[in-house]
Amino acid sequence: MTAHGESEAGILRCFGQQVRLLRTSRGLTRAELGAKLGYGEDMVTSVELGRRIPKPDFIDRADVVLEAGGLLAVMKEEVGRARYPAFFRDAAKLEAEAVELHVYASKAVPGLLQTEEYARAVCEMWLPLLDPETVNQRVSSRLARQVIFDRQPSPTISFVIEEHVLRRPLGGQEVMRGQLEEVLFGAQQRNVVVQIMPIGCVEHAALDGPFTLYETQKGQRLAYVEARNDSRLFSERRSVRDYEEQYGILRAQALTPRESLGLLEKMLGEL
Repeated sequence: MTAHGESEAGILRCFGQQVRLLRTSRGLTRAELGAKLGYGEDMVTSVELGRRIPKPDFIDRADVVLEAGGLLAVMKEEVGRARYPAFFRDAAKLEAEAVELHVYASKAVPGLLQTEEYARAVCEMWLPLLDPETVNQRVSSRLARQVIFDRQPSPTISFVIEEHVLRRPLGGQEVMRGQLEEVLFGAQQRNVVVQIMPIGCVEHAALDGPFTLYETQKGQRLAYVEARNDSRLFSERRSVRDYEEQYGILRAQALTPRESLGLLEKMLGEL
């Protein structure tokens, strides 16, 4: 296990130990606590052993039922951050609070647009293989990120997605059909722009891989570049400006939003 993995596991073990101590001090069995929280005994066991990441409502209910006085609730943010791979946690926090978000995707459909089935297919193909519990956690965390589309005021979000990403049927044709429908639905939202970089484009401004641009509520601009099990977050103005320039050129090279909608509909018709 990496240092990041140990940190994540440590947070979950610490939380689980607190739940167990509070439960036993109240004279409750795991089954009894589960019934009071609206969860099964297996879920309580997994949380106490640090094997599962509890949802926010589990933490809130447990804090009340166990009369923890905020001891559990205060750990909610740290436990929530453990949902994400260590290399993505800073980006996940930025993403949740950004007023602008611009994503270039060259390997897979962006996580914010992924369906549960597609996300599961992506996670199950990860090498070295992830255990089933980690797969479930990563799928859950990707879907949880999509609450950004419900935020008010709505953030401005744009995507440039490589055409080959949308043509690769990860998980099979039915999974890909559902995924294309989800991208099409996202592209029709007022605060979302989706552009496709066609395979036949003879010029390309970002052959060095995917990246994401953020603008925070305080006007700070950052660039996030993810590599395998690692990432870099750039805040230095020159570096961020370089990525902003790349993204601007990418959008000019890609199909227009209207053309991209047409291509998505065409791809769906071909499946």
